Amino acid sequence: MKIILITMYIHLVTTTTDGSGNEQKLRICMISDFFYPGFGGVESHIYCISTGLIKRGHKVIVITTSYDDRKGVRYLTNGIKVYYIPVFKINTSAGSATLPFIFTSLPLLRNILIRERIEIVHGHQCTSNVCNEGLLHARTMGLKCFFTDHSLFGFGDEGGVHINKVSRFVLSEVDHVICVSHTLKENLTLRASLNPFKTTVIPHAVDTNVFKPLRTHPPRRDERLKIVSTSRLVYRKGADLLISIIPVICTKYPHVDFIIAGDGPNLIEMTEMIERYELFDRVELLGAKPYHEIPSVLQRGHLFLNTSLTEAFCMAILEAASCGLFAVSTNVGGVREVLPDNDMVLLANPDPLSLCEAMEKAIECHVYNTDPIQTHERVCEMYNWDKVVACTEALYVESMHTCKERGLLETITSYNSVGFFHGKIIGLLTTLDYLFYQALEYMYPREEIDVCPEFGPFYLKDVND
Repeated sequence: MKIILITMYIHLVTTTTDGSGNEQKLRICMISDFFYPGFGGVESHIYCISTGLIKRGHKVIVITTSYDDRKGVRYLTNGIKVYYIPVFKINTSAGSATLPFIFTSLPLLRNILIRERIEIVHGHQCTSNVCNEGLLHARTMGLKCFFTDHSLFGFGDEGGVHINKVSRFVLSEVDHVICVSHTLKENLTLRASLNPFKTTVIPHAVDTNVFKPLRTHPPRRDERLKIVSTSRLVYRKGADLLISIIPVICTKYPHVDFIIAGDGPNLIEMTEMIERYELFDRVELLGAKPYHEIPSVLQRGHLFLNTSLTEAFCMAILEAASCGLFAVSTNVGGVREVLPDNDMVLLANPDPLSLCEAMEKAIECHVYNTDPIQTHERVCEMYNWDKVVACTEALYVESMHTCKERGLLETITSYNSVGFFHGKIIGLLTTLDYLFYQALEYMYPREEIDVCPEFGPFYLKDVND
């Protein structure tokens, strides 16, 4: 008989070895503004990568910003220890933004990294101030630094110019950079003037045990067809395109309904469109849904629609395909790398006419021939978090043995490539950060900082009696 036992134990087991063949356990810190209880592609990526590394015997903690009253240290059910550090945030229409504090975050981050005996700091998303500051301080402390980027940015707009300058500063001294698609690798290599040989493409994956179909057969011709869209109603996600094509599809296909899960500034325009065309019983607005409810939303549909104007790697269509849905998406960024075109997804130009044509082709030629179970099994073969974790772990181990530490003078000299004036400013900031760190080492020696005991995660084990 199988008995489920909840056990907590102290373990030092790992799947990697050091140079002498002894087992090696890595202590890793994931750092980003984006983590639970927020939801999105970055949050799920950090969660799944951390879970996989813990299962492989490594120690993983997460440092993120506070969410409302969620501050301090929390433990997730899979054993991840999360530090919610208190920072000042500004609420915007696209979400909350963290102000850069640069040096003032060093004492707290230094204390955490020393207490947890961290060896590798892995930052996520170039728009995260906590990530950028964490990598700066980690380099000052002599730790190995990794970075994973999740978004594409331009070269000519004001926001892109500033982000590109920050990326060149932050990424110039990291040990390795991970991109989630080849399109993003090209984009980031150009934006941040990176050496392409220290950049690796490791795509996202999907938890196929959570995102799985409920239907076992294609939809019947006599049942109503449900089209699902799960994205924020903002310009960047193509909310204007979505609003413009819904009336066209509803007029041509009376048996088609829409399910919209998302919230944002364009919700008012969406509501006005529904009222103007009297589509109250054809368009269902669910509002913003927590990430754990997204599978149940996708499982209600037959066809998935993505109208994003920019995507580095579209997790939404991958999750939809895992739930057995055929997908229609704009052909932007790294979307073409996710699923085979004209097979599991139809790609269209980001304009209303092309999207309507793709939707018509999907409804008439693909949806009624798509087997949900077969589609789910194909996604299981193509994407697996274990493979992603194994590739990431291999980069960690390689960096521990090959990447050499660089002195302060050598680091400052390397910043000249960032720009004549910008490089001098960055060199000054790095020098001040180093001096501040040495002052903290003198005033608060690391020998006086208590080290956290390394408890293993909570696991559910099946034991045969």
